[in-house]
Amino acid sequence: MGNSIVIKSLNISKNKGTVKTPCSSVELTGNGIKGDAHSGPWHRQVSMLGVESIRKQEKELNRKIEFGKFAENITAEGFQLYHAHPLDRIISGSTILEVTQIGKKCHGKKCGIFKETGNCVMPKEGIFCRVISGGELKVGDSMDHIPKTFRMKVITLSDRAYAGVYQDRSGKMIIEEAEKWFSLKQLDFKLEREILPDDKEALSEELLRIFEEDYDIVITTGSTGLGTRDIAPEIVKQHLDREIPGIMELIRVKYGMVNPNALLSRSVAGLHGKTIIFTLPGSTKAINEYMEEILKSLWHIILMVHDIDSH
Repeated sequence: MGNSIVIKSLNISKNKGTVKTPCSSVELTGNGIKGDAHSGPWHRQVSMLGVESIRKQEKELNRKIEFGKFAENITAEGFQLYHAHPLDRIISGSTILEVTQIGKKCHGKKCGIFKETGNCVMPKEGIFCRVISGGELKVGDSMDHIPKTFRMKVITLSDRAYAGVYQDRSGKMIIEEAEKWFSLKQLDFKLEREILPDDKEALSEELLRIFEEDYDIVITTGSTGLGTRDIAPEIVKQHLDREIPGIMELIRVKYGMVNPNALLSRSVAGLHGKTIIFTLPGSTKAINEYMEEILKSLWHIILMVHDIDSH
């Protein structure tokens, strides 16, 4: 469910680092707001700040602050914008903005905004967006904040688990770790789990269906060893546009120094479009080891895949 927002002011400036001047309407193009200094082919095309944040700053400074003084393009009311997350959407009619960053580095006394206001709330509570679909915005227009829901599919590959000979513990463990991670980051998510046999065609067909439905993350478990039925790495590699070799190399070396058998895993990681794929071994011990390392960099991977520079 989305959060309703009302545009209270629209503001533009010809130069960066300066306060912006209110106007009645703006035109959004693929590069941002037409005529604004921050327009361009990057991830911070449009800035937004909540009226609630400005009022809080007014109390702290004990004086009135006009809209646009913090160099925000859109001053909005009705939702605390800094509670948004990257990849959330903000929509008004056909106009679509995608959140790319919460807050920014403060330049302090070097910044004209800081000099004029004596402080700046943007580094903590401003948000930045890029334009997905352009159009006209007017003061008084309503907007909807739509949180991004991350879709993740966990596939257990095991002839015996598929036949019901034993319970799938590794897939269940991945789901549990993912739930903790998404919840800790306060992200909306939908997790799905499936058991397939160690079958090349079954895995390939399932991956194609997943790609068509634009899942964000796929994690397979099992079928990464040296047995004749271990097929996951080969099939996954056939569908990758790009590999991410470093993660699996690190895990193999880190745990292989303690247990040489860990070096025999042929797990891979990579991308198909914007879908991130990891193939993990089937043992619960390995799941603990692999998930611990993967989750350290998963958010950064997500941002990079979506062309968001978070450095």
